[in-house]
Amino acid sequence: QVQLVESGGGSVQAGGSLRLSCAASGYTYSSYCMGWFRQAPGKEREGVATIDSDGTTTHADSVKGRFTISQDNAKNTVYLQMNSLKPEDTAMYYCAAGALSSCYSGSWRSGHGMGYWGKGTLVTISS
Repeated sequence: QVQLVESGGGSVQAGGSLRLSCAASGYTYSSYCMGWFRQAPGKEREGVATIDSDGTTTHADSVKGRFTISQDNAKNTVYLQMNSLKPEDTAMYYCAAGALSSCYSGSWRSGHGMGYWGKGTLVTISS
């Protein structure tokens, strides 16, 4: 059974930093796509960043230069380092996993290709 457990959310002031972690278990595929998605109140879910089993990353334009996705294969954990946080980054952040092709879909930001999701961790940025 695949489990994704997020942690690291919290409340910080604008300009601050947070690091989110996603601990994965039960996902036995050697090729995969892992990603971070977020959903703000009243808005649709959107993709933030993905990383595949080869370490190739993609970041949404809105977070480029501020957020960095990475992974520690030994710990089966994916991270999202978030710097220079803005109030508009406030959202529930979800970790997701799926087939490798999900990272390269033109609609990756929708998250529709991801088959497994965590329960989320809340990030609140105050101005």
